[in-house]
Amino acid sequence: MSAPRRPAQFDLFTGAVEEPPATSRRRTQPVGPAEPSDGLRVLGEQLPQGVYLGTSSWTFPGWTGLVYDHEASTTQLAREGLAAYAHHPVLRTVGIDRTFYAPVPASTFAEYAQQVPDGFRFLVKAHEACTLARFPVHERYGAHRGQVNDRFLQAAYAVDHVVAPFLEGLGTKAGPLVFQFPPQDPAALSGAGRFVERLHAFFSALPKGPLYAVEVRNEELLTEGFAQALADTGVSPVLAVWAHMPPVARQAKLTRAFEARSVVVRWMLPPNLGYEEAYARYAPFNRLVDEDAGTRDVLARVCMAAVRRERPVFVTINNKAEGSAPLSAVRLAERVVSYKEEGSQRGVAHAT
Repeated sequence: MSAPRRPAQFDLFTGAVEEPPATSRRRTQPVGPAEPSDGLRVLGEQLPQGVYLGTSSWTFPGWTGLVYDHEASTTQLAREGLAAYAHHPVLRTVGIDRTFYAPVPASTFAEYAQQVPDGFRFLVKAHEACTLARFPVHERYGAHRGQVNDRFLQAAYAVDHVVAPFLEGLGTKAGPLVFQFPPQDPAALSGAGRFVERLHAFFSALPKGPLYAVEVRNEELLTEGFAQALADTGVSPVLAVWAHMPPVARQAKLTRAFEARSVVVRWMLPPNLGYEEAYARYAPFNRLVDEDAGTRDVLARVCMAAVRRERPVFVTINNKAEGSAPLSAVRLAERVVSYKEEGSQRGVAHAT
C-alpha cells in the first residue's frame, strides 16, 4: 500500500508553499456545470444587476446536481470546479478563504480570474497576519503561538503581500477585500478607541481604489468611532450573520453600512449551532436542513436597499447557514426578486 499523501505546508507570513511529493493521478472526467432548470435560468435573469450572491467556497462534492454535473473529489473541484460554479445562473461571486491562512501570489488569483465570466466578482479574505493582535495558542502557529504580532495592521506588509497580488491577479474581477478581525481580547487591541485610530491609519495608507471591507467579531468594537473611521477611509463594514454579533439590521445602523461604497454580508451560522455541530448536522450540504426564513428576508431587504442606493451588494453564504449554500443562494434570490416585483407593482400603482 502506498503512503498517504502529505499535505502541503506553508509559511505563516510569506505564504511560500512546500508541496508534497507528486503522486500519480487517475484520469477523471472533467467537471461541468449542472444543467439548470428553466425556472433557475429565469431567476438569474431577474436578479437585479449589482446583486452578487455566492458561497464561501466551491469545493464540495455534495453539490452534485446543484452546481456540478457529476460527483467529483474535493481535490478535483479545487482544480476544475470554479468554471462550472460560475455557470450557475444565480452565483455571481465566491469567497476565497485560503488567503486568510496564507497569502497567495498574483498568478494564483489570475488563474481564478481566467475561469469566470466578466461579470463575476471574488470576495477575498486578507491574510490573518494583518488582523490578529496576538497569535492564538494553537499548534498551527508554531513558534508564534501566543506571541504579539508585529504585522498587525502594518500597512507595508498588507500592501506587498495582500493588496498588490489581489489587484494584479484579479483585475476587474476583484470584489471586496475583507479584513476579518477574529474574536480577540479588546485589551490586546489596546481598547476600542486605540483600535479605531490604528484602523484609520492602516486604511489611509493602503492604495486607493479597491473595495476594502472590515469584519469584526467583537460587538463592543461597533462604536461610532469605528463607523466614522470606515466612512473617512471609504471602507465597507461587513454585516456578519453570526451568533455573537447583533442582528444584521442593528449592525447596518451602527456601522452606516448603506452609506459605504458597497454593502457586504457574510451569512455563516445559525444562532443555535457552533461550527462543528453545524458541519455534522448538515454534511454533505446537498439540502436545506434548518431553513431560516427570517434571516433570508432580512438579507433580501438589505439587497434591495443597496440596489435602491445604487450600491453593489455582495452576499456570501456558508453551507453551515441552512445546510446547503447554493440552495440558500437560490432561495435568497427568489426573495430578492419577489421584493423587486413588489416594488415595481407599487410604482405602477402610484403612477396610475
